[in-house]
Amino acid sequence: MKKILVIHGPNLNMLGTREPKIYGKVTLAQVNNELKKLARKLGAALTIKQSNHEGEIVDLICKAKSKYDALLINPAAYTHTSVAIRDALAASGILAIEVHLSNIYSREEFRQKSLITPVVKGTILGFGWKSYLLGLNAIMDLLDAQ
Repeated sequence: MKKILVIHGPNLNMLGTREPKIYGKVTLAQVNNELKKLARKLGAALTIKQSNHEGEIVDLICKAKSKYDALLINPAAYTHTSVAIRDALAASGILAIEVHLSNIYSREEFRQKSLITPVVKGTILGFGWKSYLLGLNAIMDLLDAQ
């Protein structure tokens, strides 16, 4: 069974109520339940974490390589600002997929630059909460191909 770490970044704990026209009405608990259902179907074991704190996310990434086969991450606002998270991903060497609920390239100019994209295997964005499911499927396909 493949072990996958899912990291939700800052403010994702407010899904469902935070700017629903952009992020949708699905809560983080609902996203996590859908991820768990898909993981069972795909034969994966998920560990799911959410943090509003950059250092905590960095710590999770740094420890991930020794515990998990891959990482699914929505760095949220840190996508555009965190060299620390970018460097942790690059240094860890873990297979990682970046996901976003919205299409960051169709939003405000400051959101159109991802520091994370160059250091992950791929990025899935713009499909709302289903971006996570697409990301998990992509990870499992990549792991199966190894």
